[in-house]
This record gives sequence, C-alpha cells and structure tokens, in this order.
Amino acid sequence: MSTIDLAGQLSSYTGRLLRERFGRGPESVYASIAKQCIALHIRNFMGPVERFLLSKEEEQAFRYTRELLMKSLLPELSSYIKDELEIEVAEIFYDWGIHNASGMIVALIKGGEAFTDEYAGQDEVHNQINEVSRKVQRFPDLTTSWWINPRTLIVKREGILIPLEKELIDLGYENTLKTTKRKMEKRYLETTTISQLFGKELADIYVDWDFDKDNSVIAFTFNS
Repeated sequence: MSTIDLAGQLSSYTGRLLRERFGRGPESVYASIAKQCIALHIRNFMGPVERFLLSKEEEQAFRYTRELLMKSLLPELSSYIKDELEIEVAEIFYDWGIHNASGMIVALIKGGEAFTDEYAGQDEVHNQINEVSRKVQRFPDLTTSWWINPRTLIVKREGILIPLEKELIDLGYENTLKTTKRKMEKRYLETTTISQLFGKELADIYVDWDFDKDNSVIAFTFNS
C-alpha cells in the first residue's frame, strides 16, 4: 500500500476514534507520514460542552477534560499505527488551537531521529527557536526540524526544562505548567520571522512537552 493510501486510512481511523471518545468527530483529519514522524492535523473539532467551558473562560477545565480522554485514546492510536502501518511509535505529542477548534497530533517514529533533513533556512529556524526557548525556559541541548509536508514544519527540542519546572512537575502541577508554558511560548513564537523566512502565511502553532523525557515538539502550519 502506498504512503498516500496509508495516510488516508489513518485519517479515517483517527476521525472515527475521536468520534467514539468525544461523542463528536472532527470535520476533517489530514495525515502526513515521514521518516521521522506522523502528523495528524485535525480541523473543526469542538463539542457544545467544550464551547460552553471556553465561553466561561475555563480553558484549564477544557484542556484537563481533553487530557483525560486523549490518555485513553493514544494507546489505541499507537497500536493501530503499529499493527496496520507497521510503524512503531516512540512518543506522541498533541495540542489544540482553541481559537479555531483545530488540533495537531505528532507521533515520533522509533528510530526516526536517525533521519535528518536539511532545508534552506534551517539554521535560522533553529536560532529563533533556541532564542525563544532561552527566554521561556532555557537553551535546548538539541534542536532538530523537518518539513513533513509543504505546509507543516515540525521542530523537536531536547533538554529544555529548568530545575523549578521539574520541581513543579514533582509536586503535581504538570497541567498548570503546560497551560502556562503554552501561552508564553506561543506569544514568543508568534513574534519570530519564521513564516517570512519561507514566504508563507502562518496559520497555527502547536506546542507540547514530554516532561518525563524532557522533550518538546512544535508544529508550525502555514496557509501557503
């Protein structure tokens, strides 16, 4: 089966899985498969209860609810990718664009770190990402990036947590820390010139962390 066929199959499965878990499916799921990762871009995905929470400015309650449901969903998604696509997932990251009911799931492929893609402007992308990381937490030990499709740039950072953050995680403030870091990082990331660097219009930025492994993934999506 071709990569395009596998991506279509994965898109359909993910849409059904989200519908089963959340009671409402997204308008669309667009899957991309590369050597380093799989990305699932989810559009128009928000139920009436979640809209109510956000209307009451309860973003943390919204994210906590989705966090619980995603924790039950992700093992099934990983198993499906392994059984049907014969790809073993190492880590999964996800984030939601609340302003437009969108989302992104990024599954890093086991052994995918061995593949490096070079592209024009990569060094400048890493410089700007590292500077944002330095302002919000600390300079990463390692930054890598690749285009998974013409409209989606994936950036992975390793070694960015500071001692205070690690202590907060140990005390059980993981969800609060993620919510705070997302808001701060996105504000800084929106001020970078990464979109201008490629002559593209920025659509969304998605950010997530694996605190246990001290890794983070950023996904930039562009309109053109």
